[in-house]
Amino acid sequence: MTENPAPSAIVSAAELMAELAGSRPPVLLDVRWQLGGPNLRSAYDAGHLPGAVYVDLDRELAGPPGSGGRHPLPQTEEFGAVMRRAGVSADAPVVVYDGGQGWAAARAWWLLRWTGHTDVRVLDGGLAAWTAAGGPVTEDAVTVTEGDFKPNPGAVGLLDADAAAALARDGILLDARAGERYRGEIEPIDRVGGHIPGAVSAPTTENVDADGKFLAADALRARFTGLGVSGAAPVGVYCGSGVSGAHEVLALEVAGISAALYAGSWSEWSADPARPVATGPDPQ
Repeated sequence: MTENPAPSAIVSAAELMAELAGSRPPVLLDVRWQLGGPNLRSAYDAGHLPGAVYVDLDRELAGPPGSGGRHPLPQTEEFGAVMRRAGVSADAPVVVYDGGQGWAAARAWWLLRWTGHTDVRVLDGGLAAWTAAGGPVTEDAVTVTEGDFKPNPGAVGLLDADAAAALARDGILLDARAGERYRGEIEPIDRVGGHIPGAVSAPTTENVDADGKFLAADALRARFTGLGVSGAAPVGVYCGSGVSGAHEVLALEVAGISAALYAGSWSEWSADPARPVATGPDPQ
């Protein structure tokens, strides 16, 4: 576990309002998304933060589904082109938001971090928190000045299936899915239910309050400590397809803890019948 002395992975609605009125406003990305449904471009068109650019998670923050999972990482250069078209530059701050759940925003945050952007944050509580704080929304079209961001992958930890299996044995591998999917009681999406042997159940929904905002850093640290996270071993996270897992990596970051993401996650792991599957509440 690596502790970060001053986490700045999230920004409140009030803080964002002040920054947008300042001399160096951040680039805004709207990543509203619904699992298994059509994209939410129509919701963006009906009202978004002034200046925000819509980014489609399924098409622009993931590659085509296949052996690498339901949301494999996009091709690096294609992702860079999407970010440049959205106005992202290497030396300019970026704030990402979604409808409030935070999973999609965290996916964009993680991809930008992984590809080397050093100043990217998620709007805590998303659009719901923004409007609750009196923030304006608009239907106006956005004119974008193309950015200069060039992705350089590897800035934060990324696991493949073999590395995730090793971390489950030798470190701490957190499973961010719902507990019933971890235990194998239900599996509504993937080939088989259960979890990677040795992984610890840690539903990402327990990292936020009723409004979808992250718990305080000390409360998150206490939660992860109770799950076995300490300075003695590295930490990794997986979920169903690498989306909610990114949200758990973000929660760990808020807590001051660095963690790697297994981007292929259960959708990749479970697609291979040769890989072992554990069921029930016990990690093994």
